[in-house]
Amino acid sequence: FGGQTPLNLADDLEKAGVTILGTSSKSIASAEDRELFQKILDQLNLKQPKNGIAYDSDSAKEIANSIQYPVVVRPSFVLGGAFMAIVYNDDELVEFVTKAKTIHTKHPILIDKYLENAKELDVDALSDGKDCVVAGVMEHIEAAGVHSGDSACVLPPFSLSSDILDLVKSATKQLAIALNVVGLLNIQFAIKDNELYILEVNPRASRTIPFVSKATGVPWANVATKVILGQRIESLDIKETIPTYYSVKEAVLPFNKFPQSDILLSPEMKSTGESMGIDPSFNLAFYKSQVSAGHPFPTSGKAFVSIGDKDKESFVDIAQKLCDIGFTLVATQGTAHYLKQFNINALLVGKISEGKDSILDYFQQHDIHVAFNTPSHIINNHDEVTIRQQLIAHQIPYSTTIEGMKQIVDAIAVYKEKSLTVKPLQEYY
Repeated sequence: FGGQTPLNLADDLEKAGVTILGTSSKSIASAEDRELFQKILDQLNLKQPKNGIAYDSDSAKEIANSIQYPVVVRPSFVLGGAFMAIVYNDDELVEFVTKAKTIHTKHPILIDKYLENAKELDVDALSDGKDCVVAGVMEHIEAAGVHSGDSACVLPPFSLSSDILDLVKSATKQLAIALNVVGLLNIQFAIKDNELYILEVNPRASRTIPFVSKATGVPWANVATKVILGQRIESLDIKETIPTYYSVKEAVLPFNKFPQSDILLSPEMKSTGESMGIDPSFNLAFYKSQVSAGHPFPTSGKAFVSIGDKDKESFVDIAQKLCDIGFTLVATQGTAHYLKQFNINALLVGKISEGKDSILDYFQQHDIHVAFNTPSHIINNHDEVTIRQQLIAHQIPYSTTIEGMKQIVDAIAVYKEKSLTVKPLQEYY
């Protein structure tokens, strides 16, 4: 129940004569060791993204070019996605390896194929080594590549087909039994082109367990403790609970305490807490989660939009809906010209570096009510970083992912038609 640290301690404790309750250190090693885990996946006919282990720049480049860019890279010994990054070419990879100075035989760099625009899922489950019950399947709002602790997630899933859900649950149960997990486990999946990939399996309680317990009304930590102490799932009569309402977990980010930091989400975890919204309507549950996380999005006003080239096409429908529900768009040159092709008008602002008529003037006049921004390039330019820092300084609600923007605009549209209702958590069960 203590996260990654108990997994790291289990083997040494067992060697010192301490009895390990629940999942054994051998099973933990099977989930943590890449070669052992790959063998288990092969036996179960399950996939994971192509990957490799590098010990220096040359081996890292060889693996990355074999897998093909973009790839996710991280030192093997860190927690919370620290120092984790997505790199797109050899130069960026060498720069990453150079910064990770502690690479050696015991601490190599892990390299995985980055599944661009893939949907990510978190699944919590309880196993007694023979039976397994799914506690909850959570669909992330942000695409794979954003740390699971920083992504908003929804229980039950809002866009998955029943076929995919059946595959996810089947894979979860197969992995729990193959790894001989006794207690809780968490699995992160990705779905790309209708194919299911295993990102990682953690034979422990995840940070999502309190959220899943509140969302389903089942005290999963309590039940898991009984299983760890020897009781069987069958005798406890525990079954999967699928709510008839939606629960949305949103990350609470500390950027207002660190005004010089960039607010872009990445594989490295930045959140320091989380909030939750519940409603029979997915859109209203999402809106509640934003309010409780400190982002009460407005229902009208001026929306600043500055979208990177790779996201412009995906943003068109979002921009049109913003206009339809009553927002006036204020855009940087590239975004404004692109939207104009689709008969979407925006007030044009100049570059900050040009010194006048820039978005900073609007910020200072408190004339921007919401902001949507994605980076123009992998290496962000100074203007973009300044803009994102000013959003925090002026407490302007924002989104930096296309997936988040879509849900925010949909939620605002529904919220304008329906007021929020509040009732005790227990009344949902």
